[in-house]
Amino acid sequence: MPELPEVELTRRRLEPDLMGKRVERVEVRAPKLRLPIPEELATVLPGRTIRSVARRGKYLLLDCEAGWLIIHLGMTGFLRFLPHITPPGKHDHLDIRFAGGSALRFHDPRKFGTVAWTTDAPAGHQLLAGIGPEPLTPAFDGDYLFQASRSRTVAVKQYIMNAATVAGVGNIYANEALFRAALRPDRTASSLSLPECERLALAIREVLQESIDQGSTYRVAEDSAAYHPLEFTVYGRGKGSCTRCNGALEEIRLGNRSTVFCPRCQR
Repeated sequence: MPELPEVELTRRRLEPDLMGKRVERVEVRAPKLRLPIPEELATVLPGRTIRSVARRGKYLLLDCEAGWLIIHLGMTGFLRFLPHITPPGKHDHLDIRFAGGSALRFHDPRKFGTVAWTTDAPAGHQLLAGIGPEPLTPAFDGDYLFQASRSRTVAVKQYIMNAATVAGVGNIYANEALFRAALRPDRTASSLSLPECERLALAIREVLQESIDQGSTYRVAEDSAAYHPLEFTVYGRGKGSCTRCNGALEEIRLGNRSTVFCPRCQR
């Protein structure tokens, strides 16, 4: 599933192509993804210009003058800018066509993505209103994490993956941040000390920013789209050895998600 770095890279990739583009028409080939695609897009978007491409957590926000498109890529979604229109494939569910013959196409084999529309400030939309602070901003730090976790009995990995705690930290980067912070993923969130929370907040920021800076590789085919992370220390390495102590890594399930850690280095 695309996580915050991949969504941010998608935003950066699309922004130069979409800025200033005037919508000519909207073609919906699958009326429902995870949620129904708003029917009004076909009437409210034509004639409007894309003014900005922003991100909130794992959601992309397109300022379309009359309102905002809110897009979540789901598990397999991909947004492709087409300089020239090509015939749609089986899983190409939405085209936003622009004056001059270009288009933005939403490809989603599993239909777990979301396209929503709002004419109000997007921060108040039901999809975004409960999201916690952005991890790459000053609003997210060790003191915030410490104060917010005092009454939480859930495992710390599940806690930081909760979007209400912090925006956009998914399974991949939760594994990596906890390893970097030397914290067991199954520790109770409320058991963390302030110094441990400071360590964890810093680790979260570092792994996300480093992934963005490295520019995770994207491979796209007509019928599939897959993210390919560059290098991880624990994620996906459940049968490997620890890069710090060379001991055996362990793999458990937390919240029905694969969780890899080093029992010697993470306490």
